[in-house]
Amino acid sequence: MSARIKCAEPPFSAAVQFRLDSLMPAGVPPLALFTMLARDERLFERFMGGGLLDKGNLDLRHREIVIDRVTARCASEYEWGVHVAFFAQKAGLTDNQLQSLAHGAAGDACWSDETDRLLIRICDELHETATIGDDLWKLFSGSFSDAACLEVLMLAGFYRTVSYLTNATALPLERFAARFPAKPVQS
Repeated sequence: MSARIKCAEPPFSAAVQFRLDSLMPAGVPPLALFTMLARDERLFERFMGGGLLDKGNLDLRHREIVIDRVTARCASEYEWGVHVAFFAQKAGLTDNQLQSLAHGAAGDACWSDETDRLLIRICDELHETATIGDDLWKLFSGSFSDAACLEVLMLAGFYRTVSYLTNATALPLERFAARFPAKPVQS
């Protein structure tokens, strides 16, 4: 299936081209998601302003656990695959942990760190209920600063929006991106 909304073609405006050049590693063409949004410079700029991929209140590992879990729960193989390709190794995520983020649960044996498990639980509860219950919030706010809690909520919401965009527009998967691992066979 081809994308439901075509990507913009170069030449881009100077502002869009500057942003694309600053986002992508040398020699890597801009993501289809970015060029699709570049069809409207206002939407492109608003989207780019909300990304939260800068140095914030979360370390890289925690940020990527949230992004990978949210995009997996939303079945956005496009965005999950891009993040795994660019950041999973840098974030120290193992193959077993990526398998778990795609198809498992916070209680899987590959998660020994309680903070990692907590973030997965937060993402799952947000996905299922659009809120966090009092008991889980107490654990969350006891483990993260108020600013970091807000960042997790914003990050999860932003990547749910990204998942809507990539799924609803049927954006083709990037050549270099990871694919969802096969679901484990139930015995």
